Amino acid sequence: MGVPKRRRSKARNRRRRAEVMKLKAPNLVRCPQCQALVKPHNMCDECGYYKDREVKQVEEA
Repeated sequence: MGVPKRRRSKARNRRRRAEVMKLKAPNLVRCPQCQALVKPHNMCDECGYYKDREVKQVEEA
């Protein structure tokens, strides 16, 4: 029966798992109105549009 010869340390296990749990950068798409980079399926913060409709009025500075 196969059994481990030595116990694996917590640090060794965590170092191995750290590769799996790496955070990925969010995907970004261009807003069709103002061409700003926004997260998909979210309202654009620059112009206030979502799916070709104005959802929120943004004040111009």
